[in-house]
Amino acid sequence: MSADLVSMAPALAVLRQETSLGAAADLDHGLSLLAAARAGEIGPTLRLYRPKPTMAFGQRDANLPGFAAAGAAAAAQGFEPLIRKAGGRAAAYHPGCLIVDHIEPLPDAMVHAKPRFRYFGDLFAEALQNLGVDAGVGEIPREYCPGEYTVFGRGAAGTDLGDGSWDGRIKLVGTAQRVVSGAWLFSSVIVVENSAPLRSVLTDCYAALGLDWNPLTAGGAADLVHGLTVDEVAAAVLGAYAARTELNVIN
Repeated sequence: MSADLVSMAPALAVLRQETSLGAAADLDHGLSLLAAARAGEIGPTLRLYRPKPTMAFGQRDANLPGFAAAGAAAAAQGFEPLIRKAGGRAAAYHPGCLIVDHIEPLPDAMVHAKPRFRYFGDLFAEALQNLGVDAGVGEIPREYCPGEYTVFGRGAAGTDLGDGSWDGRIKLVGTAQRVVSGAWLFSSVIVVENSAPLRSVLTDCYAALGLDWNPLTAGGAADLVHGLTVDEVAAAVLGAYAARTELNVIN
């Protein structure tokens, strides 16, 4: 099914969460909004916030023998280890990132689940392109938390690991989705500033989990466009949304 068949709600309420609620509470709040949408208590909603340092493990990670060691490694670097209910592998984020939660009530929420990944990948790539980032959509070989619809940036300096597996692309946006009967939540992490601590904690955690990856694939938009800030990326994301639907900022 083509992403062209995915339609966005005619209007979105925009929640600009200025202060993190805490690593665990921020994850839980997204699920609370999903439950509220399912119950008909809220309509289509967009939530943007800057998170506390978090290592969000996937549920498959929690079943690996090295999970306890990986959690300890994350905590040692100041990243709170949590298990998220959406899919994917371990992903790290901190206040240099922007998290975008898009929630909509929908009777047949599962119908367009996969095309949403392409739709939102294209939306975030467009937002970054408007800031001068050479962005695209597609999986990077040996990236962390691999996904078919990763949003990447081109132009990173460096060399591969000797096996030709790295072509200079870095992961800038990772996405995950949770679908329940009557509603869906599409959550995206955009890495912007201060990517070095993310590479460091991912290196330790992936080693503990026994997962192969290339640390050169981890970076932020500011590594490609010097001086880019989270606030600028947030404005560009809202601009990309505004080109597609009506936005009603409620805080």
